[in-house]
Amino acid sequence: MTLKIKWTELPSVRRRFVLYSMAAVLVFLLLLLRLWYLQVISYEEMFERSVRNRTRMLITEAPRGPVYDRHGNLLVDNRPAFQISVMRQDIVNRDELFQRLSSLLDVEIEDLAMRWQEGLRLPAYRPVPLVIDVDRQLIELVQENSIDLPGVLIEVRPVRDYPDPAAVAHVIGYLGEITEQELRNSRAGGYRGGDLIGKVALERAYEEVLRGDKGQQLIEVDVQGRLLRMLQTQSAEPGDKVFLTIDLDLQQAAIEAFGDRAGAAVALDIHTGEVLAMVSLPTFNPALFARGISSDEWRSLIGDRRNPLQNKAITGLYPPASTFKMVVALAAMREGVATADRVIQCDGDLIVGDSRFRCWKREGHGATDLKKALRESCDVWFYQVGLELGIDKLTAAAREFGFGSTLGFSLPGERAGTMPSREWKRQQFNEPWYAGETVIASIGQGYVLTTPLQLAVMTSAMVNGGRVLKPQIVDRIEDWNGSQTRLFEPELIRQLDYTPEQLQVVGEGMVAVVHELRGTGRRAHLDEVKVAGKTGTSQVVRRLSDEEEELLTGDEYVPYRHRSHALFVAYAPADDPQIAVAVVVEHGQSGGQVAAPIARDILARYFQQQVE
Repeated sequence: MTLKIKWTELPSVRRRFVLYSMAAVLVFLLLLLRLWYLQVISYEEMFERSVRNRTRMLITEAPRGPVYDRHGNLLVDNRPAFQISVMRQDIVNRDELFQRLSSLLDVEIEDLAMRWQEGLRLPAYRPVPLVIDVDRQLIELVQENSIDLPGVLIEVRPVRDYPDPAAVAHVIGYLGEITEQELRNSRAGGYRGGDLIGKVALERAYEEVLRGDKGQQLIEVDVQGRLLRMLQTQSAEPGDKVFLTIDLDLQQAAIEAFGDRAGAAVALDIHTGEVLAMVSLPTFNPALFARGISSDEWRSLIGDRRNPLQNKAITGLYPPASTFKMVVALAAMREGVATADRVIQCDGDLIVGDSRFRCWKREGHGATDLKKALRESCDVWFYQVGLELGIDKLTAAAREFGFGSTLGFSLPGERAGTMPSREWKRQQFNEPWYAGETVIASIGQGYVLTTPLQLAVMTSAMVNGGRVLKPQIVDRIEDWNGSQTRLFEPELIRQLDYTPEQLQVVGEGMVAVVHELRGTGRRAHLDEVKVAGKTGTSQVVRRLSDEEEELLTGDEYVPYRHRSHALFVAYAPADDPQIAVAVVVEHGQSGGQVAAPIARDILARYFQQQVE
């Protein structure tokens, strides 16, 4: 006979024992199942995680390609810079770490916190730089105290180094951290958050050539993120070498000639279009951006009313003033409006309708032909000729020289300027064109705006047989094996249809500007080389009346921002032209007194090189 005992009839102690035993078996069964899942099903994933916990993949920045001038002088290279960074996932107590670093490195905790906050934009696997461009003594100090600095890394990255930063700032440009918009741009392939990228000038235009290929370092770390050993290294590949057409010595000469004045100068090889010099002043130190520019430094640069960050050679827009008169003369001769022998009586003004247009010389120049009009910069001669020529024909001629459009210059930011016409004014203001506006345009004022680069190209075209050449600033690109990957050749934009006789007449007038007694540009004279040139003084505000001018007799009575710009264009030697120069001095007042000597100094240095 079998006895059946109900569960409820079992003693309570025994019931609890059975329940606990079943629970224990269930727990062990779950643990075995979990262990089987981790060891068998998820083996590969768990193995990868464990490797990631003990290893770090660090990216090493590639040195950017060096840049040289036309003679092989180094303009910008790289130098190794140490920085102290942290891996965020290895930091347990951020405030404690900041306290240690602050006392160790004599750095403000607020600065460390700011760097940390900026680093939050980076991916979690990227080290956050806390102290940049650290000297070796501090690096050794960090290494000695590494046991108390878990998660802290010492990184070495190349930064731009400039032997003469002031001379090349606007040509080379600077780097900056890549933006989200740039990351989304197709141009940014291979970039990540926190990377540096060319922002302006050559650094931006030739980013793909200069950037190089990044390297990698696989390191092993302990549980606190401290470096144990290097497991694997893939070296970074530097960017290509870029050789410019710029002459560093000529750059320095132009900067010295300007002194503390603001403005721009461009020197071109007349026969190739190569840019021999391009300066914009005041300049700035691009090394500030290489090490990380501070807020105060940035505010100082952008708050300077003289615009040191602007490359005025290609972005500055100025009325060309009397340097434009050669274009008017050529257009008038081509259209049959005037000849070299045409004489116009200048009595100091020209009346058009109800308006009076004054010559810069109150008493007038008397009977004036073309050569005299250029030599003494007679406004009335060009008023009359320009009025007869008409704005549309004048504009067509000016645009052939490159005014009113970009020249295809390789550095970014080139501006087109303005060359007005009847249609242009109707589109811009919905107003008709007036005869008086043609008069003003005929002396390079009014709506006419040009860049110094355009003035240099114009000057070259007048003496190289009427060839408007695309300005070139890069000569060639080489890899590190010395092989040329790209060579730049002269490029013709257009051929002008002026006769040699017409071009010669204008050239003779430009020679007279510098070498004859009443020439306005005699301060550009060189003893050993015959220089041809043309002065210009472009008004920033309206021309004052006779009565107002009598009250304002000196610079001290005229606010700086209201003073006229001083311009001068030149070429030399006059009988065998090689180099063309355009100079604009902002608020310099007189082209002949201020801009001409600067052009003279640039030309003097150029020809001095020829005999050395």
